[in-house]
Amino acid sequence: MGHSHHGHGHTHHNTNNVRVLFFSFLLIFLFMIIEAIGGFLTNSLALISDAGHMLSDAAALGLSLVAFKYGERNASRSKTYGYRRFEIIAAFLNGITLILISLYIFYEAYQRFFSPPEVSASMMLIALAGLIVNVVVAWMMMRGGSQDNLNIRSALLHVFGDLLGSVGALAAGILILLFNWNIADPIASVLVSVLIIISGIRITRDAVHILMEGKPEHISIDSMKESLGKLNGVKEVHDLHVWSITSEFPALTCHLVVEDGIDRDQLLQRATAEINNSFGITHCTIQVEGFSGTHGNCDFCD
Repeated sequence: MGHSHHGHGHTHHNTNNVRVLFFSFLLIFLFMIIEAIGGFLTNSLALISDAGHMLSDAAALGLSLVAFKYGERNASRSKTYGYRRFEIIAAFLNGITLILISLYIFYEAYQRFFSPPEVSASMMLIALAGLIVNVVVAWMMMRGGSQDNLNIRSALLHVFGDLLGSVGALAAGILILLFNWNIADPIASVLVSVLIIISGIRITRDAVHILMEGKPEHISIDSMKESLGKLNGVKEVHDLHVWSITSEFPALTCHLVVEDGIDRDQLLQRATAEINNSFGITHCTIQVEGFSGTHGNCDFCD
């Protein structure tokens, strides 16, 4: 005989996240258009490529925004957890894009080592404006967005990548104007790419971990089994599984083998309270079974 208990207490920072992403997207998209026009008018390849970078930012923010709106859809008969996992798919795609962008910048920088570009003062002005836009967007996202959310983090990394790109372009521009060090431009690009690729790999790895039903990093299975095992009447804990639906929504299932004659409803309440208070998991399903009951098999839990 098994009782199961479900608790739903997911805290939603979604409205904040969506608002922050929307204004960030607008700012970056508008500036990208200005930069592209500026690039064509001044015939500056650097500006046009930076506008391309901004376009990838806008796309990343747009994708994250769509993921949040899509993730708000209610659970259906075919999608019993709703569409919240879509946020992780968006973060995964953003992570892959960051890696591809940095590889492209490596390639561009390699070309520029052999033929360093001319840098004009007007281009530096627009790079400075780009830097200011990125600083504003990054500030908005860090202040208003939820840093636990993988989707927000991946979008923020795109913005940081762009911000570093603007800093690099400015620094290179100053060095070229003052000392005629044309090599500064590709060197700055490579440094930025290294930072972007590390972030991209990290985000992609985190997203894959969640998609593979991996255990949330901050939760220890051993201490969880120990906590549940200490509850009065519990003889054994097995088939314990912990995973994440999205980056802010951990879930748990487990079987508790209990002594005969114990008040199972009371035990369930104590067990769910313990998991909630000690590990921050509000969505748990616990099956209680008698000592003579058959034990489920699990590769590593027993």
